[in-house]
Amino acid sequence: MNKTLLHVLYGILAVVMISVFAFKVFQPIQVLPRMQLAPAFSLIDQDNTPLTSEDLRGDFTLYTITYTNCPPPCYNINETMQEVQSRLNEAPLDGIEVNFVTISIDPDRDTPEALNAYARSIGADISKWRFATTTNKSLLKTIIGSGFETYYEDKGDGTFAFDPAFILVDGWGIVRSEYRYATEVSLPDRILRHLGVLAEEVHNSTGSAKLAYEAAHLFLCYAP
Repeated sequence: MNKTLLHVLYGILAVVMISVFAFKVFQPIQVLPRMQLAPAFSLIDQDNTPLTSEDLRGDFTLYTITYTNCPPPCYNINETMQEVQSRLNEAPLDGIEVNFVTISIDPDRDTPEALNAYARSIGADISKWRFATTTNKSLLKTIIGSGFETYYEDKGDGTFAFDPAFILVDGWGIVRSEYRYATEVSLPDRILRHLGVLAEEVHNSTGSAKLAYEAAHLFLCYAP
């Protein structure tokens, strides 16, 4: 290989490295990572109505898990969901719908009737906030444990050990953010900010702008 060609290759490599560094530092386009596919599921909600992952396609969905007998304050899970729901007008969603889904890990006690009573007792807006589970415990473990990668365990005394988590899924069924610290004071602010970032990507990543967003995802995944 002659020296001229070698210098050209080094120059191209330098430009690429500088571009990656600049994109990483200055972040001209902000994106949330495409973490993994969210699990497919079929559950029954508080109105005894089927709820499937396909029903939620096209919208953003914020998931969490709990059970109705979780001792208060139960990591402030309900309070966080309620605050995000009540403040959706602060996120520039521009018409994109946001669903809220709480999956119960206690199907023996959390029947549709129990979930309905629970939703009403906490003043949940069930037009957009669904409470659901399945009596198939093996399937439930697969959805939550393998699909959403969230730990829970029946302790056998009416209580459950579980890792409180919120999972944000986009309209294509892809997990875009996970929030593993449910007691974080600023968590609603962070979720609302991420909803805005995600909505901006949906609205702007068409035509020539799509290439810029794909580049942003590429740099997000591979930049040091």
